[in-house]
Amino acid sequence: MERAVLHSDINNCYASIECLYDATLRGKPIAVGGSEETRHGIVLAKSEQAKACGVKTGDTIWQAKAKCRDLVIVPPHFERYQKYSALVRDIYRRYTDAIEPFGLDEAWLDVTGSQSLFGDSASIANEIRQTIRRESGLTVSVGVSFNKVFAKLGSDLKKPNAVTVIGKSNFRERIWNLPAGAMLGCGKSTVKRLSGYGVHTIGQLAACDVTFLKSLFGKMGEELWRYANGLDDSRVRPDGFKPVSKSVGHGTTCIYDLKEPQEVWLVMLSLAQEIGRRLHDENLAATAVQVGVKNSALFVRQFQHPVPLPTQSPLEIAQAAFKLFSEMYRWELPVRAVTVRAINLVCADAPLQTDLFSDFSRHERQERIDKTVLDIRARYGKDGIFNGSLLCEHAIPHTAPTHTVLPGTMYK
Repeated sequence: MERAVLHSDINNCYASIECLYDATLRGKPIAVGGSEETRHGIVLAKSEQAKACGVKTGDTIWQAKAKCRDLVIVPPHFERYQKYSALVRDIYRRYTDAIEPFGLDEAWLDVTGSQSLFGDSASIANEIRQTIRRESGLTVSVGVSFNKVFAKLGSDLKKPNAVTVIGKSNFRERIWNLPAGAMLGCGKSTVKRLSGYGVHTIGQLAACDVTFLKSLFGKMGEELWRYANGLDDSRVRPDGFKPVSKSVGHGTTCIYDLKEPQEVWLVMLSLAQEIGRRLHDENLAATAVQVGVKNSALFVRQFQHPVPLPTQSPLEIAQAAFKLFSEMYRWELPVRAVTVRAINLVCADAPLQTDLFSDFSRHERQERIDKTVLDIRARYGKDGIFNGSLLCEHAIPHTAPTHTVLPGTMYK
């Protein structure tokens, strides 16, 4: 039986959900975006009316307002988006247990084995589309194809509230004349490099010599050739599948430029709280830390260094990050944004070889403290207990981080 894969994309997800909560926004050009005051002033999502004015995701707020004078800026409410994402995913589960999320608003579904119960793949796609509209008030565009790459392409071809089928017999006619950048895996830099060799469409990419593409992009060059020729055979991950994290990080653009080391320390300590929690939840420990710093001229530098002992302690991660920053950053310009990342992760339960130079007793004592802190936060909320130094004014915006799992590689 030929595979039947759907890719479902909630249309203008964040903006559509905001309209459900505030009916006065309906029919208006709106953009969901951060605050200019806290320097998170970019467009995260826009309505169809704003899109018609040329507003794009990633525009700064002032750019978006220049394109659309009547644009209404709405602050993001991630808890609402997570709620509706879960509601839509529950609808998907009625049809299949092979559901692979691609962010909050998109997912692949393998309905190959569901067709005997619910009809052919296009019928299932239309039933899902209608059910989501009826039960949530949201609309989705659904791509239907025999692989994940073409299903994703199909959901992008016709919006909003539509179903697009790309079959084995007609995919060349349907998509080979489209720009190469329309296909999953072809980002801006890839498109720019391909265009330098006269490769502008998916069909031209499919006709390329695979050895030539491998010389340009390595293994990914061969994958792009396979995608363009309809040879993607990656599976849809089962519902609830959690890929093993290769790193855990958190970063922020500060609400004012940091000019003193103590200001950077407070930001790193605050960021490390979320990193430590996620490491604990996934039973992982970091053997190294990575620090990213953007200065006021928007120039980014990145440093990394091993830690003495594998750790998931927020304090130890913050201390290692700050030590690395202090040694490597030159204060020629103030700091605008900071990212801390736990890298080279290992299982937290892995046996540890002792040595003569590490302070194991202090490390174990800190582990016990961290576990107690997590228990208190689990019972009383994340503000139930925190470092006293974070009571001071610091440059972290007062918005909760949102963690979304995206697939890192296509699942064979």
